[in-house]
Amino acid sequence: MLNSGCPFESLDRVEVVDFDAAWACLYDVERALLISKIGPPFAEFEHIGSTSVPGLRAKPIIDMMAAVPTMETAEALETPLEALAYKLIETGMRDRLFFRKKAPSGQIYQLHIVELATWPERNERLMRDYLREHPEAANAYSALKNELAMAFVDDSLAYTKAKTAFIQGIIDRARAERGLPAVNVWED
Repeated sequence: MLNSGCPFESLDRVEVVDFDAAWACLYDVERALLISKIGPPFAEFEHIGSTSVPGLRAKPIIDMMAAVPTMETAEALETPLEALAYKLIETGMRDRLFFRKKAPSGQIYQLHIVELATWPERNERLMRDYLREHPEAANAYSALKNELAMAFVDDSLAYTKAKTAFIQGIIDRARAERGLPAVNVWED
């Protein structure tokens, strides 16, 4: 699920760039680092967000989602993640911890940690998969992101909010295809 407050969106200027095949490699390397240093608590670990959809224009931020057995398990990872330069960001989202890392190279990584029980219905995963399976939707999303990035270059919250109707439509279709109930994309 997404968050209406979007405090994690408040990174400098909004910059949407062409897809870069190197994003998959950046994800693979960072995932390997996290699993080698933290490992067993992660029951699932995937690349999410726009950088995980081939051909999609995106902000060049590598979003990752990991599932752990319980939120208590997630909370115990704060110190080990801080040792790897990840900072906990308070988002107000229920049942999730959100961490951000800015690597020495300038690359930004974002890690969403959620409970394993919620994994099959995570909207971020459903949207990624839908966009991968429906190139016409991915192309429309790319065009929208490009337009909104130009309109809201200095206002990442407005940029994010302006995408809401489109994202809700994708989530509704993705959930319907899998026989899942409709939900609001914004968490309470």
